[in-house]
Amino acid sequence: MGLSRDLAGILIQRGVIDDTQKVKAEQAARRNKWTFAEALMKEGLASEEVIASALAEQFGLPFASDSNRLLRVETDQGLDKLVPEDFARKNLTVPLFREGNILAVAFADPENLGVAEVLQMTTKLQIEPFVAARSQILRQIDTLYGSRAGFIEQALDAPKSPGPAGAASRETVDLAVGTIDLDKASPASGAPMAIQLVNAILKQAVSERASDIHLEIFDDQPILRFRIDGMLYERTPPPRDLFLTLVSRLKIVARLDIAERRLPQDGAFSIKLQDRPIDIRMSTCPAAFGEKVVLRLLDKGAVQFDLDKIGLEPRQRDHFLEAARLPHGMIFLTGPTGSGKTSTLYALLNAIKTPSLNFLTIEDPVEIKMKGLTQVEVKPNIGLTFAAALRSFLRQDPDILLVGEVRDEETAEICIRAALTGHMVLSTLHTNDAMGCTPRLLDLGAEPFLLSSCLELVAAQRLIRVLCTSCREAYAPDENLMAQVLKESRIPASELPPNLSFYRPKGCPRCHSTGFQGRIGIYEVYRLLPEMKEIIARGKAEAHRLQDVALRNGMWNLRTSGWLKVLRGITSVEEVLTNT
Repeated sequence: MGLSRDLAGILIQRGVIDDTQKVKAEQAARRNKWTFAEALMKEGLASEEVIASALAEQFGLPFASDSNRLLRVETDQGLDKLVPEDFARKNLTVPLFREGNILAVAFADPENLGVAEVLQMTTKLQIEPFVAARSQILRQIDTLYGSRAGFIEQALDAPKSPGPAGAASRETVDLAVGTIDLDKASPASGAPMAIQLVNAILKQAVSERASDIHLEIFDDQPILRFRIDGMLYERTPPPRDLFLTLVSRLKIVARLDIAERRLPQDGAFSIKLQDRPIDIRMSTCPAAFGEKVVLRLLDKGAVQFDLDKIGLEPRQRDHFLEAARLPHGMIFLTGPTGSGKTSTLYALLNAIKTPSLNFLTIEDPVEIKMKGLTQVEVKPNIGLTFAAALRSFLRQDPDILLVGEVRDEETAEICIRAALTGHMVLSTLHTNDAMGCTPRLLDLGAEPFLLSSCLELVAAQRLIRVLCTSCREAYAPDENLMAQVLKESRIPASELPPNLSFYRPKGCPRCHSTGFQGRIGIYEVYRLLPEMKEIIARGKAEAHRLQDVALRNGMWNLRTSGWLKVLRGITSVEEVLTNT
């Protein structure tokens, strides 16, 4: 218990937990035979990264993480040959970089000094230890050892084992609940080839940060593609003779009808990888040459719910918070499908969430589950539509309502009625820009004078790719481009640093040669000014008239938000021009 008290003391000093929570964690550890650190995480008292940081302080070692950019594997130094992959995974350790006779290594368990001694003996190098979170170490292990050959290629090269698509060992899959444990699955597991290949595809997709997997067939030629940062990239396809077996395997895990190939089907399952759960939604569609399968991956650990980290400029964030904290009104976020609207609304809810307020959401589907919210998923086949759920919500004593999307006149009418009767309503619309929201709502039958009374903020967003900081190239922009950026960003030339550089993508192993790593939002956020409300009340809510008023009062459009990120070296000029 001495070690746990030391760790607890650091966390208490940092304000992460208090004495009551410490006692609660110690009781849970004794009751369930957990370590103190495991109890803190399982009880939701501290995150894995915060605990790893405290352990680093406790042992007097440097802390490495994704956020402080110290946990970055140098894939071109031959580290994968110095430390075997099996050893790294078994001992939760990964080599980071080598400088002369020193090998920097990250450990999940700083108490296990024997591992460092073994590494020092086998590598003949001096070990410089770092402490890092377990899941982040596993992610870096995938980066290091997956860079030599993808998981798919490893599975295709593995010895083939006969067996039906549904066969699998209990340790890797639980078909009753639709969960695959990829931490225990490996190409050499002896499972049938279809199972190994499905596991490898899922594992490689997660390691490459893919949001979607597309599996289809044309003229007897299977095609496999990953959507990474909004773009589709082809990957090594499965053999033709395994295509139907792969689809059947996925249907079994998603609990779909494997015999039905004439109609679309939707299902879901989850995987466990790097000790974190990832939900997957599966959709099948009958096509000319065979079924197409699309898998959407939702990695909850990778979703940002912090308004300060999703791309909002400080004044835009303040506008959002000011509107959301009003006692009643409506906030609408617009943009195309897949532009991150729901994630932004959840980041907003997370910022204003408090036990003193009653939050209810109605979505199609509920992709993000958050503690403290009552979340409902629409089911049109039984009559549970957005409008039906909203009518029920108004009898549930709500304070803040989130409506996944306003699609029809009835839903729009109930949203306005809720806003006028003392509730804050957050929702989304599919329009090209923020000011297209009001004409769209009027088209749906909203009364102009009612809409002007309750609409408080409209916003639009796009997701743009973030340049990989390991390989981005600096260049000096030409005069015409610089003049356009200065004009549209409305930043005086006197406020810019001398010899300003723009950046463009290059490509390296860390970003899988794409030149980009991750995406960030650009926004236009407009508070409804009295002049704008008056235009709406008169029924003349043309988007261009409203936008003219907003820009005249110093608000920013999408292009301005994008140029600000170009000037900071976050993204490229082409990304902004393509998305705005």
